[in-house]
Amino acid sequence: MEGSSSEKLIIVTREPDGIATVTINRPKSLNSLTRPMMVDLAKAFKALAKDNSVRVIILSGAGRAFCSGVDLTAAQDVFKGDVKDPETDPVVQMEQCPKPIIGAINGLAITAGFEIALACDMLVAAKGAAFVDTHARFGIFPSWGLSQKLARFIGPNKAREVSLAAMPLSAEEAEKLGFVNYVVDQNEVLNKARQLAGAIMKNSQDLVLRYKSVINDGYKLDLRQGLAMEKERGHKYYDGMTPEQFKKMQEFIARRGSKKPSSKL
Repeated sequence: MEGSSSEKLIIVTREPDGIATVTINRPKSLNSLTRPMMVDLAKAFKALAKDNSVRVIILSGAGRAFCSGVDLTAAQDVFKGDVKDPETDPVVQMEQCPKPIIGAINGLAITAGFEIALACDMLVAAKGAAFVDTHARFGIFPSWGLSQKLARFIGPNKAREVSLAAMPLSAEEAEKLGFVNYVVDQNEVLNKARQLAGAIMKNSQDLVLRYKSVINDGYKLDLRQGLAMEKERGHKYYDGMTPEQFKKMQEFIARRGSKKPSSKL
């Protein structure tokens, strides 16, 4: 980002079609994160969240890795720095971002990189890519959600194996467990992510944002609370709809059998 010492290490591109791509660009170090890179990554997601021209965000890593975690040569600076500040915490900013985030996992996602992948809404991974948790190996306490999220995504027994034994979770196994959406050839990862983004953008942007929110917020609750939240938000949404919006909805339903139905509600 402008004025930052890591200006070229976090690259943000906005495209006219509504897709923004965030690239961790430190391939010679397998995209390991320095403190300035974390700050820039957080700023990037905060800015994209507010950008009305952006509808879907793709997060990727340059070279042969997605993100190999924190640069441990500056571990004290990272772990004892201002990591408690949500403004400079990339995972917090990703979780607060209302737009769908697609992770394009082209290679290894290690520890902090694993946690960043967990903060994405959908994942497309390359064949042979893997997720590795080395917190226990190096004596690092997780603070970006890995200890809590992974068990909820893949089950507690498998999560304990991945974290306590530091056993790699292959992209192929992660797909079987429902953590990864698609596993494709290395050179097709970004294309598949864009295809997924395109499918999202064919739908009502307002509903996509509301739907992401109700899924993500509800996942933190038990089923009874989640159902009550959905019902409450649903009533509020329909109460706020105008007769014109209901008419457009009915027109859309009437045209759904045509080859090119409009999805602009």
